[in-house]
Amino acid sequence: MKRIQTIDKLKSFLSEDHKQGKTIGFVPTMGALHDGHLSLVERCRKENDICVVSIFVNPTQFNDKNDLNTYPRTLEKDCEMLEPFDCDYVFAPSEKEMYPEPDTRIFNLGTVAEVMEGRRRPGHFNGVAQIVSKLFDIITPDNAYFGEKDFQQIAVIREMTGQLQLQVNIVACPIIREHDGLAMSSRNTRLTAEQREIAPVIARTLKESRTFATTKSVKETADWVIKTLDHIPPLRVEYFEIIDGNTLQPIENWDDTKNPVGCITVFCGDVRLIDNIKYEYSK
Repeated sequence: MKRIQTIDKLKSFLSEDHKQGKTIGFVPTMGALHDGHLSLVERCRKENDICVVSIFVNPTQFNDKNDLNTYPRTLEKDCEMLEPFDCDYVFAPSEKEMYPEPDTRIFNLGTVAEVMEGRRRPGHFNGVAQIVSKLFDIITPDNAYFGEKDFQQIAVIREMTGQLQLQVNIVACPIIREHDGLAMSSRNTRLTAEQREIAPVIARTLKESRTFATTKSVKETADWVIKTLDHIPPLRVEYFEIIDGNTLQPIENWDDTKNPVGCITVFCGDVRLIDNIKYEYSK
């Protein structure tokens, strides 16, 4: 496993791999790795000749400076965790390396970026598009792997790659959960012991709400999820929306889409947690 910090050096290695006709798989991360990330790396390793993992806390996608400052940074531990997975390259650049000049590009990402996270975190998805497009340009992967916990982010990246006509296959991978159901996230490390005991109720409530598709309306289901979680301190629902999983637009009736998905953001104390669940509905 080669640990690389400069763009030129990574491009040099990958150029040789491309010349040899090797397929390149890529897992972009912001570090603080957990088993969710490692599941992406494992799949990437199985499906490609070369596996590249990036570790970079991207400042342009944070609209909250405090969130950026408190985001966990554990590079040495991350590299240790990657060793058993036969990763070829770990790209861990500095901020100056990735942004020698400010990135002033503005992406028109359409309606998939205007709802949910996009509405509440101005500039977030533009920052995601900036960094992911930069990394794709550097690595030119055949396949790139993303976890479905960040459901909206995957839709935004697909929109961005389509607009830029990038020849990369975006692979969405299932959410990996802790033994008690909590969706794995780097932010989970910020939870206190008491909060960590409470946080799994988010996933349990979402799972229970799946039964509602046969007996309750979309609004009744959403209202029940929000009311249930808001009654459990220190949880506070920022939003819960049931959407068309393809367009990301809110639905009013279950039969408005064949792919209904519930997306949620919940504050547990001051830690912002996201999750989602796919509903099964047949008319």
